Amino acid sequence: MPILNRAAELQDEITEWRRHLHNNPELLFDVHQTAAFVEEKLKAFGCDEVVPGIGRTGVVGLIKGRNGGDGKAIGLRADMDALPISEITGKPWASQTDGKMHACGHDGHTAMLLGAAKYLAETRNFEGSVAVIFQPAEEGGAGGDEMVKDGMMERFGIEEVYGMHNLPGLPVGEFATRQGAIMAATDEFTITIKGRGGHAAMPYQTIDPITIGAQVVSGMQLIASRNANPLQSIVVSVTKFNAGNAYNVIPEEAHIAGTVRTLDADVRAMAEERIKQIVKNVADAHNGEATIVYHRGYPVTFNHAEQTDFSVSIAGEIAGAEKVDKNIDPTMGGEDFSFMLESRPGAFIFIGNGETAGLHHPAYDFNDDVIPHGVSYWVKLAETSLAGN
Repeated sequence: MPILNRAAELQDEITEWRRHLHNNPELLFDVHQTAAFVEEKLKAFGCDEVVPGIGRTGVVGLIKGRNGGDGKAIGLRADMDALPISEITGKPWASQTDGKMHACGHDGHTAMLLGAAKYLAETRNFEGSVAVIFQPAEEGGAGGDEMVKDGMMERFGIEEVYGMHNLPGLPVGEFATRQGAIMAATDEFTITIKGRGGHAAMPYQTIDPITIGAQVVSGMQLIASRNANPLQSIVVSVTKFNAGNAYNVIPEEAHIAGTVRTLDADVRAMAEERIKQIVKNVADAHNGEATIVYHRGYPVTFNHAEQTDFSVSIAGEIAGAEKVDKNIDPTMGGEDFSFMLESRPGAFIFIGNGETAGLHHPAYDFNDDVIPHGVSYWVKLAETSLAGN
């Protein structure tokens, strides 16, 4: 089937919601205005339950089917938070808050799921229940983990969970996903190297933390090429190296930070071990001292086979099978929907945003032409999954 007529009819209204959210971006868990907007809409739609404050500032609306909600329940998730970026689009609905913008399309994700909730609450053309999940703090705060830890799955009886994210470069009306690992685990490290400072003209009297740090960075770049199977993806990126403030002084300390991205649990563990070994051994070899704080972030976003095949079939009904890539290459970006997929079987899918600026770019804007396609996907997925229980 093509996009739903009702989804097309709702596009202008949903676009207004989306642009309101874009005007008023909020970060991490501080999404109080956004959550209140979502809560107000869900109540107006006639959801059977609307529960704010899950995972601190998340909102869940429960829509029961024609049989009173008995039977299976599925979860549909959208993220609500923005990014600490200054917008340069110049559009009428551009951010009204300097230094904050919806540069990843979470405004569009929220608006599309609200549109689907309105439709589902009007029609109730399913059995069981649909939980529409509006999550805070995807951008680094692990809001998905907070909602899971808060008992969301058990409270609403969610048996399967589905997520969707826009993808610039993929044409509007197309979808893409894959079984297994679709997005990477996102770990971070912070390294402090202590040496002995002194005059730059007499380096033999010092223990140079910059030299030690340079060798640490070089050593870490060998992990991908010499420790990991070339068929297994890994990225080790040093993104900060701070030391000293004068041209003629060797400093006491150097500070290094970066990220590790992997798609496999064994490779993830190996990378952590090797980085810690490199830091210690290189510092020891030069009589310096080093400490490392290694933080495991979001796990791999891992799509379950049965639910991925199901999401592909639904996307194919909306877009046509030829417009659904069911084996897209994984991305080394991260996504905290991974925590929900660890808690329940489900699948994560990309929806085309067209030829727009990339995600996390100050010129990015969600493409409102995507709205009827996304709403139709959510509605068809819910109605098909819950066709008879």
